[in-house]
Amino acid sequence: MTQTQATLIGFGAVILWSLLALFTVKTAPTPPFLLTSLSFAIGGLLGLVWCAMTGKLSALRQVPLAVYAFGTLGLFGYHALYFSALRLAPAAEAGLIAYLWPLLIVVFSGFLPQERLRKGHLIGAFLGFSGAALIIGNGTASIQTAYLPGYALALAGALTWSSYSLFSRRVGFAPTASVVVFCLGTAALSLPLHFAFEETVLPSTSLGWASVVGLGLGPVGLAFYIWDIGVKRGDIQLLGTSSYLAPLLSTLILVVSGVTPATPTLFWAAFLITGGALCAARASYLNKNENF
Repeated sequence: MTQTQATLIGFGAVILWSLLALFTVKTAPTPPFLLTSLSFAIGGLLGLVWCAMTGKLSALRQVPLAVYAFGTLGLFGYHALYFSALRLAPAAEAGLIAYLWPLLIVVFSGFLPQERLRKGHLIGAFLGFSGAALIIGNGTASIQTAYLPGYALALAGALTWSSYSLFSRRVGFAPTASVVVFCLGTAALSLPLHFAFEETVLPSTSLGWASVVGLGLGPVGLAFYIWDIGVKRGDIQLLGTSSYLAPLLSTLILVVSGVTPATPTLFWAAFLITGGALCAARASYLNKNENF
């Protein structure tokens, strides 16, 4: 598999994550931690079936426990911190801070072996973040000291997911099949938090259950497996920058589905995010040419 192929596969996760908001809206009123447990359980079972069909179950026994622990804490920690941040701070501000993770991936990737961070990567990441800020904040987000605990949790979530992604690059020896354990571990850890802080409310319609299954198969299932391939074998800097397409595509999907109205903000966000991706792509192209 070439680096370009792995990058394209990893970008598939960004496409799938753009469906996260739509599916989540359709699962209402199921609470967040219960939804996390259900969807990650489906994602883990999906992985088990894939491992059984491809003969990769035996490979799971060869993965160090430290990798399983860090991977599970990465998936579980990000979602737990993000949901907790939404409880303590307004969604726009918390979401904006949490979505610093693509920028952090790009910045910290410069410390990885055999990776060179160019100005184009940084400019692209900042342009992408600016575009995401327009969508998430919609011109109304403002930082208030009363919500500092929520902001801190959102920032911790961004650090957690960027660290998970970069760590996956460092442990490239661990097979993608190990994500099965990460998903099942996240499902198991989310359930006690649900019982501790939430009321059990399951979907009451077939559409609601279909959306739960859709989450587990796509944005909270397949997405993490192909993201693992992308960050381990692809261009992690380009992936980090292109991840800002997720909130843009998510908003467009919500507009098309009639959940949210279209606004001029979308045009400017698309302009910034696309420009950022092009800057990062050019920087990656220059890196590749210098290696030959």
